[in-house]
Amino acid sequence: MRIIVVGAGEVGSFMAETLSANDHDVIVIENDERIARMVDENQNVRVICDRGSSARALAAAEVQHCDFFLALTNNDETNLVAASLAKAMGAGNTFARVHDDTFRDTSKFNYQDHFGIDLLMNPERLAAVALAKYIRNPDRVAVEDFARGQVEVQLVPVDSGAKAAGQALKDLRLPPATRIALIQRGEETIVPTAECVIHPGDKVTLCGPPEVLFEIRGIFSAGKDGKRDRRVVIFGGDEIGISLIRLLSNPRFKLRVIESNPARCRFIADQFPHVSVIQGEGTSLRLLEEEQVGAADYFIACTRDDEDNVMTCLQARKLGVQHVYLAFNRADYNEIVQTSKETLGVEVAVSPRIVAAEEILRYISRERYVELGTLPGGGGRLIEFRVAPGSNCAGRKIRELGWPPGSIILVVQRRGRAVAPGPDETVQPGDRLLTILKPELFDTVLAQVS
Repeated sequence: MRIIVVGAGEVGSFMAETLSANDHDVIVIENDERIARMVDENQNVRVICDRGSSARALAAAEVQHCDFFLALTNNDETNLVAASLAKAMGAGNTFARVHDDTFRDTSKFNYQDHFGIDLLMNPERLAAVALAKYIRNPDRVAVEDFARGQVEVQLVPVDSGAKAAGQALKDLRLPPATRIALIQRGEETIVPTAECVIHPGDKVTLCGPPEVLFEIRGIFSAGKDGKRDRRVVIFGGDEIGISLIRLLSNPRFKLRVIESNPARCRFIADQFPHVSVIQGEGTSLRLLEEEQVGAADYFIACTRDDEDNVMTCLQARKLGVQHVYLAFNRADYNEIVQTSKETLGVEVAVSPRIVAAEEILRYISRERYVELGTLPGGGGRLIEFRVAPGSNCAGRKIRELGWPPGSIILVVQRRGRAVAPGPDETVQPGDRLLTILKPELFDTVLAQVS
C-alpha cells in the first residue's frame, strides 16, 4: 500500500520504519532538514522536506494516490490541518495524532467529522488503556479491548450465591450498552436468549464499555473480589498518568500520583480533587518508604524518563508492591524490557509507540480479519472482520444477515466509534465487526463479510 507519514519524530519515524519493513511504499514529510536527512539516510522510504500541512508538499507526495495518510507530528493543530487537507485532496484513509482531549470530546462538537478525518488517536492514551485494563480486571480471562478501549469483552465465572445465579437474562436488567454474548456451561456453549437462565458455575462472556463492566461484575460473584478498594500509585503526571487517572476514576480505586514538577502537581490537584498528589522524586527510596508505597496493590511508572521508570519499578517491587507496571518510551528498548520483566519485577510493560503502531497496522492490514483471542475450552473465537465493499453484508440490517446460530456481532466500529448494534443497525462498507464465533462457523461468516 502507498502510505504517507507526516512528522518524523519518535512516533512518526518508528511508524515509517515499521510500515516499510512490512513492504509498504512509504513517503515521509518532515519539515526539519536535519531530521529529514537522517530518515533519508537510515530508512528505505522517500523523504520530502516540507511542512505536512502544506498543499504544495501533499501535491508533491501525490496524496491523491495514497491509501493511508498518517499525520503524526507532536502538534495537534498541524496534524488536524494536514489530515483534513489530505482528505480533501483525495487521500484514502486519514489518521491524525491528537493529544488534547478536547478534539476527541464529541459532547459539544465533533472535530473528527468537521475535519473529515477517519481516525483520531493518541499513543499515550493507547498505552494507558493497555495498562488500565489489567488494573480493572486482574483476574480476567480471555479479555480484549476494542475501538481503542471504548469496548471490552470479558469472560466472567458465575459464583454460587451470586445475584445473577438462577436469573433469566431478561430479569438482570443490564445497562443498555452491555450484553451477555455467550454462556459456557461445562462443555456446552450457549448463545443466550432473553429467557435463558444463568446457572452457578457458568462462564458468561460480557461485552460493553469497560467502566460499566467493572460496575456490573459484582452480580456474577459472591462478593469475594470486586468490592475491595484497590490502592494505585502512579509515578508520573504527564499524558499517560493523566489518562490513567481518567480511566481509573471509579471510587474503588484509591489513586496517588508522585510527580516532581510543581506545576503538574497543582494541575492534577485542581483537576482531580479525589487524587492524592505527592510532589517529589519517585526515584527516592526514602520518599517511597515514607509514602508506604509498598502497601499499594499497583505501582505504575510512566514518566518520560525510561531509566527513572525502570529504577522506580525495581524499588517498588523491593518494597513489596503486588503488581508493578512499566511504560517505556523508546521503542528500541522493547526486546530487552520484555525479556527482562522477571528480573525487573515488572508484570506488564507497554510502549506508546508500539501500541500505536499495532493499532495502525490493524487498520491497514491486507487481511480481511484479525483474530483477537480464543475463549477457553474452545467455546468461541473472538474475531474482528472488515466489511469489504460489495460484500454480502454491506447495506443490510443485522437481522437480515442470516448468520448461523453461534455467530454473534458484539460491536460495530465505524470511523473510530464503537456501538453495540441492535437488529436494525445497517452494516456499511468499511465497518469493522467484532464477533464471537463457534470455530466451525468461521469460513461461512468470512465468506459473507468479504
